[in-house]
Amino acid sequence: MDTKSALALLYRRAGFGASSSELSQASARGFTATLTEVIGGLKQTDPAADAIEVPTMMQPPFFKPNSLNTPAAIAKFNQTLSQERIALTNWWLGRMVATNSPLKEKLTFFLHCHFPTAISKVRFPAYMYRQNQIFRTLGSGDFTNLTTAVSTDPAMLIWLDAGTDRIPDPNENFARELMERFTMGIGTYTELDVRAAAFAFTGWHLNNATGQFAVASKLHSNTPQTFLGHQGITTGQEVINTVTRTRACAQFVVSSVWSRFAYPVMPSDPLVVELASTYSNDRNMTNLLRKVFEHPNFLSATSATGLIKQPVEYVVGALRALKIPAAKIPTIRPPVMNALASLGQVLFDPPSVGGWPQNEYWLSTSAALARWRFAHQLALVGDVSIVADSPAASRVEAAGELLSITSWSSSTAAALKKASANPHMLVTLALVSPEYVTN
Repeated sequence: MDTKSALALLYRRAGFGASSSELSQASARGFTATLTEVIGGLKQTDPAADAIEVPTMMQPPFFKPNSLNTPAAIAKFNQTLSQERIALTNWWLGRMVATNSPLKEKLTFFLHCHFPTAISKVRFPAYMYRQNQIFRTLGSGDFTNLTTAVSTDPAMLIWLDAGTDRIPDPNENFARELMERFTMGIGTYTELDVRAAAFAFTGWHLNNATGQFAVASKLHSNTPQTFLGHQGITTGQEVINTVTRTRACAQFVVSSVWSRFAYPVMPSDPLVVELASTYSNDRNMTNLLRKVFEHPNFLSATSATGLIKQPVEYVVGALRALKIPAAKIPTIRPPVMNALASLGQVLFDPPSVGGWPQNEYWLSTSAALARWRFAHQLALVGDVSIVADSPAASRVEAAGELLSITSWSSSTAAALKKASANPHMLVTLALVSPEYVTN
């Protein structure tokens, strides 16, 4: 893979694609220096993204006793929640479009998929915002600390029914999902481990009056448990500390990261085992991402075609490429949120605790039609001047420059060439091409 193609791949996976100027500057710096800059963005402030104003949201307690005792009051309350949800979604889309540190937002999005919670159950946008900030502020650090923060976060406490985990018969929901979905994967624990962990988590709940995590001592079991071979476990924090330090967790986290930033692999893959041995030393997500991006297999042909853009990646990448300012996102009609819904991925609302699937899942006929409609809409309102101002004979290459695509297949190039006389149609076709849909 030549340097320009390698850099284009890095910018797609560690962000949402590169502009022509970014790719040109990166080519002058080289891959290693550019990677250092990209990784460095995780620890830097992001004034451009931070300038996107956080919407006003109701804070706990969200309503006074007996205040929702009429149909009109309930309807108004639900309408407010719906408006807040739309504003919060547009706020995050705005951050992803405006950011000068795209890996920070890409990692936040990855963690939203890794620890999925849905507003359809959580209900309150303020809680989803708080969780989103946890991903953004702690996601690049120690995975144990991140898991602790997410586990005691209001959105997760509601999502996995923490308030029902109490003695004498604890709810095993969170204990099971912690191991199966967040840290170790299927087949790495026993039902006795689930039961033991559930007892350690008894009493964990959300104080609805304050919106803060709490432990109800009267509902918590202090009986020592044996968990993953460790004796004397009595607290949820001990469970988290234990599970995140296992070899199974190291391989699970590495495989999850590699699968979302390079190409799908299983935890047992030799490449994963190799990276997990280093990750286990500190469980640091920034260091893991660096190891992933500098690994020779990341720049392989398998990696280059190994992922299909998820709808959020597709939409944000297109908005950035066509220079749609973040402030304009709420005014686009039909709304960008509608486009995401048509594509099957609405921020803050994953379908289940398993999150969203990958790759082929996004290649349905309905998704293709939704991409076409969004691409056509965007090509009409976005900046396509780099294509329109080029001679007709050079517009196919200009479309590649616009979308950070270093080469077209012969069939795609032929299709694009037929639309050379119409820059808007040419960009529309480029946005739905296999080269652009592939991440």
